[in-house]
Amino acid sequence: MTDNEHEIEQPDERVPKRVIGTPPPGSTMIPAEEKKDDDEVPGVYYPDEAKARKGERIVALCFTITALAGIVFIVNYVVFQVGDVDSTAVSNLALGAPLTLALLGLAAGIVVWVRQVMPKYTLIQERHEMATDSATRSYVSETFVQGAKESGFVKRPLLRRTLLLASAPLGLIPLVLLRDLDNSKMPASAFHKELRHTVWGGKTKEGKPLKLVVEGTGQPIRAADFNSPGGILSVVPEGYEHDMNALAKATLILIKFRPEEIKSGVNKNWTHDGIVAYSKICTHVGCPAALYEQTTHHILCPCHQSTFDAADGAKVIFGPAARPLPQLPIGVDEQGFLIAKGDFAVPVGPSFWERGDAEAKVREGGQA
Repeated sequence: MTDNEHEIEQPDERVPKRVIGTPPPGSTMIPAEEKKDDDEVPGVYYPDEAKARKGERIVALCFTITALAGIVFIVNYVVFQVGDVDSTAVSNLALGAPLTLALLGLAAGIVVWVRQVMPKYTLIQERHEMATDSATRSYVSETFVQGAKESGFVKRPLLRRTLLLASAPLGLIPLVLLRDLDNSKMPASAFHKELRHTVWGGKTKEGKPLKLVVEGTGQPIRAADFNSPGGILSVVPEGYEHDMNALAKATLILIKFRPEEIKSGVNKNWTHDGIVAYSKICTHVGCPAALYEQTTHHILCPCHQSTFDAADGAKVIFGPAARPLPQLPIGVDEQGFLIAKGDFAVPVGPSFWERGDAEAKVREGGQA
């Protein structure tokens, strides 16, 4: 056995010896024993006062930026309204940028506060009994008070004031967002109409029925051009191509059948030349039910696999949906374009929308 085999393995000198949270090498930290204050804890290292004041100014700047960004968020929320794809994109940018800046400013300020203003020391967790005695509770209370003093929250009013300034707009943001959830001032009749009806029951400015146009392109559809059995189109109402609120309830799927394929569940008086229009909004939770299997005539909702038989009035044949997809009455105008002959006969969308509809009727009865 050689002497090398008896040598103890030495630690790698390249491994950093600094523990995270301790002062970095070369930093100016003053041991608590050299401090003149009687309430300082021995062994705790405090930052140099000049460095602490510099950190205080940086923290104050970060908190001020947070306050200003929070105010900008609230202003942008009021100014940039949504209604179509372009305005929604602008609103997302106008709200996301200041909110990101506000949160980053707050986080950066807190980090600089901890790193440059508060003291650094090592805590050793000792084993003790689970039961907490009065002496321990007293010690915790004293430690909390000591920590409050060390944080500088009381000693440094600039930090305290700018932190409160930064918190004020951030506290108002949830109130501004929650305000839109209040519908108590909406008349019961309006609440009823919003859930019960879609824009398909309306007219154009010329007083004509709404045309069915292709979603995305806005092109009207001639019945003679949509002549391939098994074909499917996603369509929206004319004039509402960019109205997100209207499209949330009025989007359709248009399917072409051979005459012998249509079953008794389909209202044939609401079809034209084998073309049937169904609501695209799944009656389970409102996902777009737009997957179509031509050979079986099944419409599939990709969210929870609700399956509807398009050839038989879009009846539910599988999945959690409780109601068929509502059928829209359609026809053609004098130019041969497909048009809506009226609104849906039943509410579209999830069944819980109907509960809201029923609540509206109860409210109407109460007001009566």
